[in-house]
Amino acid sequence: MNRKIDIDVLLANANKGDRKKTLGLFDLSILGIGAIIGTGILVLTGIVAATDSGPGVVYSFLIAALASGLIGLCYSELTTSIPNSGSAYVYAWASIGQTVAFFAGWTLLGVYITTTATVANGWSGYVHSFFSEFGIDIPRALITSPFNGGIINLPAVLMIFLVTFVLTKGTSESKRLNNFLVVVKIAIILLFVIVGFSDVNRGNWKPFLPFGISGVFAGASTVFFAFLGFDALATSAEEVKNVQKNLPRAIIISLVVSTLMYVVVSLVMTGIIKYDRLNVPEAMSFVLLQKGHNVAAQVISAGAILGIIAVVLAFIYASANIMMSMSRGGFLPKKLSILNKKTGSPNKSLWLIGLIAAICAGLLDIKNLATFANVGSLCVFFLISLMVILLRKQHPNLTRPFKVPFGYTIPILSMIVCAFLLFNLPLSAYLNYAGWLIIGLMMYMLYSVRHVDASQSMEIVDDEELEIDVD
Repeated sequence: MNRKIDIDVLLANANKGDRKKTLGLFDLSILGIGAIIGTGILVLTGIVAATDSGPGVVYSFLIAALASGLIGLCYSELTTSIPNSGSAYVYAWASIGQTVAFFAGWTLLGVYITTTATVANGWSGYVHSFFSEFGIDIPRALITSPFNGGIINLPAVLMIFLVTFVLTKGTSESKRLNNFLVVVKIAIILLFVIVGFSDVNRGNWKPFLPFGISGVFAGASTVFFAFLGFDALATSAEEVKNVQKNLPRAIIISLVVSTLMYVVVSLVMTGIIKYDRLNVPEAMSFVLLQKGHNVAAQVISAGAILGIIAVVLAFIYASANIMMSMSRGGFLPKKLSILNKKTGSPNKSLWLIGLIAAICAGLLDIKNLATFANVGSLCVFFLISLMVILLRKQHPNLTRPFKVPFGYTIPILSMIVCAFLLFNLPLSAYLNYAGWLIIGLMMYMLYSVRHVDASQSMEIVDDEELEIDVD
């Protein structure tokens, strides 16, 4: 059976939801920027320049930003028309049916969890760099996954648990921390540009495309991972003030600001040091250390340690919202959607997501984590673009406070771009994604098909239906 959920049910439950509207335009924009300018700018810039694009990584980021912008416009139409937490999972259920809805939600869970793990994995590099400057050498076995000759990436595990704990205290408290961490991150990026600008040597930009155009596109497929933050905004729709205006604005603002930062940092970084020496996770501090800016490098490492935490916060928060939403619909156990009485946060979902992400961050290889996130996200974004077209045909009278301009042109272009970027990813990424889908299929067949109920789904779980989580 592949039932669809009634649009009226979604809209009714979005309006009666008991989650507090705490997120304004500034908070949303900061949340999006915080999620986007994390590992991409602090870790992936150097790695992709060294292995895929050279100084042409600038073009890779611009291509990925263009793709994200097209997808962001499609997201804006859907999130303002159906302002429920759950993102692609909810829209797929309304336009295609429960089977595709489950796998869209399951894919998003995998993407957010692996993104969290990847970010935490890269964060450990800055932790190691920071402490080593003070003569404290963390044993390699405790900051490296078993796949790379270590035992566990312990700093990454501990950081994920800390962020999860903060999120269980509610969005009001966690958004204050997030806003502070994003300001720190922007400050260290500006510091890097200001200190490093005088050391830029244009000769290091030659050749600008050492791996050719194919390298630029391969890099774009990899760094697309860096722009996933705007998608996390769509999962927070139920907590947004004036969602019809603030959400699309926040998506566009976060993409524009983040892209500008990526371009500037890429040019400065590849101008200071030849691209083939940048294959390190702590590239920003590494570059400054090579030029003798030791104090600035230490400040950047310290800032990165704090700033990357904002990315982990955004994606654990988004993961828990997806899990809570799927739980309401019966795809996952109902207890995962219980809201804490004091904080209004889905603590059971938060701790489960935190545990899985910590295991992945501690034990898995960063490259495989990142490529999985890219495959899953591009598949979901292809669906998002398709669902804009489907919902327009199926529900032409649905109120759309924001509508993607130029008819079906942008959604179709968005699908083409997603397909093109998918084509440039390695086979190993698809094999990892296939493994996650197989696990999801088992969950769907053994549990979801017997518990899902489209007539009752998406209802808010309150203390009259289930015990309140007070832990």
